Amino acid sequence: QVQLVESGGGLVQAGGSLRLSCAASGFSFSTYAMGWFRQAPGKEREFVAFISRSGGITYYADSVKGRFTIFRDNAKRTVYLQMISLKPEDTAVYYCAADYTVVPSTLGDAYDYWGQGTQVTVSS
Repeated sequence: QVQLVESGGGLVQAGGSLRLSCAASGFSFSTYAMGWFRQAPGKEREFVAFISRSGGITYYADSVKGRFTIFRDNAKRTVYLQMISLKPEDTAVYYCAADYTVVPSTLGDAYDYWGQGTQVTVSS
């Protein structure tokens, strides 16, 4: 069955770094665009970044641009989110998602599959 399993979350001090991973199985990973979203307590889910099927196109929310990098390894069926210069406002549950499309979307409703999420907590 389809699975997206996130890992790499944790507690980090402000200014620190984390790398999230999302391992995919049960579908043709290389034919799906991938996205990262996050949801903080009491807030709506928000878009973080997406990457196209081949990895040639990436796009970021303004709030993370210059600090986060999304990349993928299709041979390993894994998408990553490298996060540096973390801020307390980055605290959230981070989700990866898969979208069967040529043109990735910033809208969560466009995505077909979702992982369970991994908690990222940034202390001040």
